[in-house]
Amino acid sequence: MRFSEYMNEWLYGEQGYYASYRPIGKKGDFYTAVSTSKFFGGSIAKHILSRIDEGFLRTDSLICEIGAHHGYLLADIIEFLHTLRPELLKTLRFGIVERFSALRKAQQDYFDESFGNAVTLEHYSDLQEVHEQCTFFIANEIFDAFACELFYKGKIGSVRNHRIVFEEESPEIAALAQRYNQDRGEIAIGYESFASVMNQTSERFEFMSFDYGELDARSDFSIRVYQNHQVYPLFDESLDLAESFGGSDITYDVNFTHVREAFEQAGITCAQYATQLVALIEMGILDLLAMLKEHTSDEIYQQELEKVKILITPSLMGERFKMIRFVKE
Repeated sequence: MRFSEYMNEWLYGEQGYYASYRPIGKKGDFYTAVSTSKFFGGSIAKHILSRIDEGFLRTDSLICEIGAHHGYLLADIIEFLHTLRPELLKTLRFGIVERFSALRKAQQDYFDESFGNAVTLEHYSDLQEVHEQCTFFIANEIFDAFACELFYKGKIGSVRNHRIVFEEESPEIAALAQRYNQDRGEIAIGYESFASVMNQTSERFEFMSFDYGELDARSDFSIRVYQNHQVYPLFDESLDLAESFGGSDITYDVNFTHVREAFEQAGITCAQYATQLVALIEMGILDLLAMLKEHTSDEIYQQELEKVKILITPSLMGERFKMIRFVKE
């Protein structure tokens, strides 16, 4: 089978990595920006409020996370919306697009525990089920979870008994590789169809996503497997693909030019591309910290400050991750 089919089964098959709930920590997933600090979601909440004040978002908009997994990010956004402008919880709606029933249950349980009857969580098993007038979509590390083809000097990767070989030719993938100046590397599959579906979800929307990658594609293989809190390049001789299949996460660097062009092809405007560092500061994460300092003890403030430093310090998460934002008006 082609590598894209293999990766799709690895992540989304019946026994795939994303098909079940996985805890964060020593026995589970790697920590992400979401699990590092609630102020990541707080900054997004503050941005949502600014877009409401500007008149782009309505007070009855749907705030929808795509691929929420645990549901922590959307819950953090709601918590900060309640703190900053509690009356909006009576008019805004909140939803998650999640294909797996086990994860939908875990998300619902977490929301019931966190908010009780104060917040109603709407679930969609597919993005195609969303039909709204105005929506704010948010996703964290979604584009690196799209299946990809592996390209190497005119050939694409196939998998036989969990071993990768480069024998098959694909004019379509070769054309994309030439477009992005790659003689080897990952070519994502599905950005175009994803953008096309999103374009049909709402009369007006904003979509914000955070991912690890660059504007220019790397002409090299970045694809890697996260196993037992170690990172292994896919072609590492010590990595047993049969053992890792479905039980470990697999990801690669995002080519944001490909993402942008896929959305622009669907008629959606790219409004911003920035490092996570710049994006969070522009959305007001430092303002939120200042508010916290005024209303809490110095000990709690220092604890939260240290967590936020991880998000915005250039040598850590701040410049490694990028934010891209699209709008349809």
